[in-house]
Amino acid sequence: LNAAPGRAPRQHVRFLPAPGDDGAAGLVAARVPVLADHPLVRGPRFRRLKIGAGDRLDVKASGVFVLGIGHGNKLLTDLYNCHLTKVYTVGGLFGKATDDFSDTGKLVEKTTFDHITREKLERILAVIQGTNHKALLMHSNIDMKTQEAYELAVKGLIRPMGKSPPIITAIRCLQFALPEFQLEVHCLHETQQYLRKIVHEIGLELKSSAVCTQVRRIRDGVFTLDDALLRTQWNLQSIQNAIWDCQLKVKTELEKTLG
Repeated sequence: LNAAPGRAPRQHVRFLPAPGDDGAAGLVAARVPVLADHPLVRGPRFRRLKIGAGDRLDVKASGVFVLGIGHGNKLLTDLYNCHLTKVYTVGGLFGKATDDFSDTGKLVEKTTFDHITREKLERILAVIQGTNHKALLMHSNIDMKTQEAYELAVKGLIRPMGKSPPIITAIRCLQFALPEFQLEVHCLHETQQYLRKIVHEIGLELKSSAVCTQVRRIRDGVFTLDDALLRTQWNLQSIQNAIWDCQLKVKTELEKTLG
């Protein structure tokens, strides 16, 4: 921002000495720049910029990470109050267990995995989704026999509108090639460590063990990977474009959910 062209300095009127026709000194009115507006006097125009972080990513995770700049911090709070779903791709590896559920942790156990099939894995995923669906209905505080519940279900707005434990709203297997597998997880109020623990528990349910090899957030509410900026795009013009492109979808989501 400080490298961008600044506004022209203000002008004010000063009476400057000027020689007259008869050689006597006189005064002449002239418009001159206000020295207080000069960059060497004023210093950098922007010294501080308020930036807020949305739902955080830990050091072992990657993907969509939403930031708010200036007024965007208020919008971040509003979006948080919408309790929007986030989507992750989670990689797993059968055959070993570690102390922190990731493939880089301290190895604590090795197991066999030849007996695992995609059908068995998908059966476990269906159980997880069913259990979490019951938790979603319980924490949404909505009477499922009412017209309100029907209308919210049609709009896809049944979600806990307050603090709740992590809830998985959908989970499916994207890839399966022993010993590796990849899941797509739709969830609320989660942490990346919680997702790694889910992979570990899936391994246990399949009478084996598993570690998490990757956690990548591909959607955070209304924001997707298409909205994300790479490290090489962290410049003023790209950030301005990103803000302009996302304004409408943020406004639409807030009006739909919070009215």
